[in-house]
Amino acid sequence: MYEPIRTPSLHAVAAQCGAMRGLHRSRAEELDIRLAGHLTALLTVTDELRALAASPELDAAAGELAAAVARLRGGNAPLRAAPSRAGDPARLHQRAHMLAGQALVVATQRGDQAGAALAARRLAAHAAALGLAV
Repeated sequence: MYEPIRTPSLHAVAAQCGAMRGLHRSRAEELDIRLAGHLTALLTVTDELRALAASPELDAAAGELAAAVARLRGGNAPLRAAPSRAGDPARLHQRAHMLAGQALVVATQRGDQAGAALAARRLAAHAAALGLAV
């Protein structure tokens, strides 16, 4: 009644092409990529906060974040945009607090002690800036 399908499905072709190019990453590599992304986003928000109100603590945090991202990316430094010098510091601290929490979760899943410690310090610093209990 129906004619059989004689060509491979799109999914089979895509899987075969992906396997040939080595597109599959390990769980550890995926967690490295996610952690580097969260820390890069946290670095961007930290740079925005530094542009609004410079402080040695934020400067040190930005340096630590940049070093952590470079470590996760095999020595490649993160790209950093010029801060806009506009924004509400409370909202930026809130965003940074959320990003630090996400980074802490991924660093813990990954088993990265240095990344988890850095994320925990940033989480505490932004919680203090927001007046939240740690």
